Amino acid sequence: MSDVTPVAEDQQLPLLPLREVVMFPGAIMPLFVGRDASIKSIEVAQAEHQRHIFLTGQISDKADPNQQPDNAQDTLVPISVNPLGVVSRVLQVLRLPDGTIKVLFEGLYRASVVTLDTKGDYFVVSVKKVQEIEGTSEENAALVQNVHEALNEYAKVNRKLPADVIKSLQAINHAGHLADALMPHLRAEPKRKQEVLEELNCSKRLEKAYEILEGEISLAGVEKRIKNRVKVQMERNQREYYLSEQIKAINREMGRDDDPKAEAVELEQKIKAKNMPAEAVERALNELRKLRSMPPSAAEYTVVRNYIDWIIDLPWNNLKEIDIDLEKARKILDGDHYGLEKPKERILEYLAVQKLAGGLKAGLKGPILCFVGPPGVGKTSLAKSVATATGREFVRLSLGGVRDEAEIRGHRRTYVGALPGKILQSLKRVQYNNPLFCLDEIDKISADYHGDPASALLEVFDPEQNKTFMDHYLDLDYDLSKIFFITTANSLHNIQEPLIDRMEVIELPSYLETEKRHIARNYLLPRQLSEHGLKDTNLRLSENALIQIIRHYTREAGVRNLEREIGALCRKSAVKIVESNDLVQCINVTTQNLASFLGIPKYRHEERETESQVGVCAGLAYTKAGGEIILVETSLISGQGHIVITGSLGDVMKESARAALTYVRARADDLGLDPQFYRKIDIHVHVPDGATPKDGPSAGITIATSITSALLGVAVRNDVAMTGEISLRGRILPIGGLREKLFAAKRCGIKRVLVPKDNEKDLKDVPQEIIKDLEIILVEHVDDVLPRALDAQPEDIFSGRATAVPLYTTLRKGSAADADMPPKLEESPASDIEAIM
Repeated sequence: MSDVTPVAEDQQLPLLPLREVVMFPGAIMPLFVGRDASIKSIEVAQAEHQRHIFLTGQISDKADPNQQPDNAQDTLVPISVNPLGVVSRVLQVLRLPDGTIKVLFEGLYRASVVTLDTKGDYFVVSVKKVQEIEGTSEENAALVQNVHEALNEYAKVNRKLPADVIKSLQAINHAGHLADALMPHLRAEPKRKQEVLEELNCSKRLEKAYEILEGEISLAGVEKRIKNRVKVQMERNQREYYLSEQIKAINREMGRDDDPKAEAVELEQKIKAKNMPAEAVERALNELRKLRSMPPSAAEYTVVRNYIDWIIDLPWNNLKEIDIDLEKARKILDGDHYGLEKPKERILEYLAVQKLAGGLKAGLKGPILCFVGPPGVGKTSLAKSVATATGREFVRLSLGGVRDEAEIRGHRRTYVGALPGKILQSLKRVQYNNPLFCLDEIDKISADYHGDPASALLEVFDPEQNKTFMDHYLDLDYDLSKIFFITTANSLHNIQEPLIDRMEVIELPSYLETEKRHIARNYLLPRQLSEHGLKDTNLRLSENALIQIIRHYTREAGVRNLEREIGALCRKSAVKIVESNDLVQCINVTTQNLASFLGIPKYRHEERETESQVGVCAGLAYTKAGGEIILVETSLISGQGHIVITGSLGDVMKESARAALTYVRARADDLGLDPQFYRKIDIHVHVPDGATPKDGPSAGITIATSITSALLGVAVRNDVAMTGEISLRGRILPIGGLREKLFAAKRCGIKRVLVPKDNEKDLKDVPQEIIKDLEIILVEHVDDVLPRALDAQPEDIFSGRATAVPLYTTLRKGSAADADMPPKLEESPASDIEAIM
């Protein structure tokens, strides 16, 4: 208490008279204060007396301090208080909704009352600090030792006293301080506690406290013995009555009005007033009858009460009115997201149908959509925009890592702490039965011995079943058919087929570079400038610099990393502006100084060859980050017919290479090749960037063209790229990711792109700004590809004139070109590939 400011002698302090409570120096005690005069005393103590206030017990209770006589409007009725109390400090004040306040006091030191008076609407006292009398050291030490030993025994019979309190008491060796610290923890009458407080002799005070402590120990022992005897003999009704009376007494002390009958009447009124199905009303009233027959102390009472509360709180037939305005919805969707035309069109279709059908009254079922796309393309944010556009409440539930069926269906009421599933919990939170419910990351659901949440969702997503959804906890049919469900996923591979069948799948493709530029310029850059406290005039980002950020500092399908890089630009700019102390300075970011902001480029894209080369052919690939150009290289070396394929290729791509080689061998005569050419050379097919795994069938015609170029010695045009799966008969089969592949071709300066004829329908999804600079040729057969890809006259390729001096003959110069190969090498190239791979 070294930081306490002593009160001068006879100084006035506001008075807080206590009832049934005694404050001791050094004690920290919370009190509930409700009388106006007492509240005023606390306010004055805080404002005028350095938070100091005088606490002492009230003796006379004949007059209430809050009551004033009829003829004295400004005078309080006098009261009598104990002559000795404690000067205390107000540590904390918390105002409660009912008008009372909860105050935390710290007792400082004893003081005696000199005079008691009133000051307006509160009491003041003139107090004088009293001096304590120290006893003999030997007597004090013996008493302290006895109290410490008694505390150990007291801790055994009174489990309510925490162990850390016992330790703190046993650490006190001063007799007076030990008595003051011990008394607040003893259940003595206020009169006896006041006697201890008024004892100024430390030895005698501790002796009185020790006497009370011993009485507590003896009483606790007797109570324990009585409880053990009565526990066996007491009948059920007597026990319940005893507990009920205890609860009532506690509630009275706490100021609570907890009448079970009044509570039951209130619940019945809520049940009858709630707009819910007849089955739910009947179930709730049945449970209420059970509740009335139970005492509040029964273990089942809380379970039944919680169940009734859940039935009442759910928004059974509470539907939010939706003002359907197609033009407004279109503006909201276009304002929040750029592109994404298919999902926007589907939402507007639903709104139009709902408007024609008469809105909510027509009972139109909510759609169940699944947005599928790579990370960062805006699936979840689009769902939120849809909620705004349709005027619905938005509820989001992440399913990533969910592996317990009870998360969807809830737990049965037989379990301790049972609750409904997350769907009903969310509906209770929004208080409407027709929100937009976004189930995020549905492809990340897992299953274990707790059940399969995906299987539980089958009922939720089935339009014919979800109107009678059965939650295990509720055990009542609940109508989910009015909810607009939107799920999001990165891939459909991990979702059960029956679940996919119940959803309308809408694919959100990766953003093209042109779309990223628009999003960055109109959405990301303004948002980052605002978040970093910059104005539009503080940062100027050139178009070429933005393109370089997209191409060389990010590699993603969405725009999350792009926004991070723009945020890094804003942070660097903020540092320059603050250091220069020029708040109107404009930072120009160009391609020349971009590296000083973001460092060296993190990624590179494969570029086309600067000139046409033999055996090198450009293909187009689709990755999770968008389209890329890949170069397929074929090299021929003198050998014995081995085929080597390298470049971290997957099984499907290896099979495409085998199919391409088989086709070339089948057309050897038409190409002017020796039918036995494969016996005299080794063929090595390589796809660079070996650290990156590659797979898929769309490189088939690229590999076939590369091998043919190497065998004929004819270069492949460096401004041509191609994509397409090849069959053994040379047919070109359709592929996916066409829009991303075409953009990659444009980015790399490709002029001519060979595309499968069957992909002609997909060209309508490709923006015109990409198509207009490309010569797109639709091909159906490899015979259509080679004349347009090889740097030779078309009529020379299949006439044999393009192989006047075959390359493999040159490589085998000086050897017996027509010698038979050993029998072990007469296996098909496919077998050789199988062995090497």
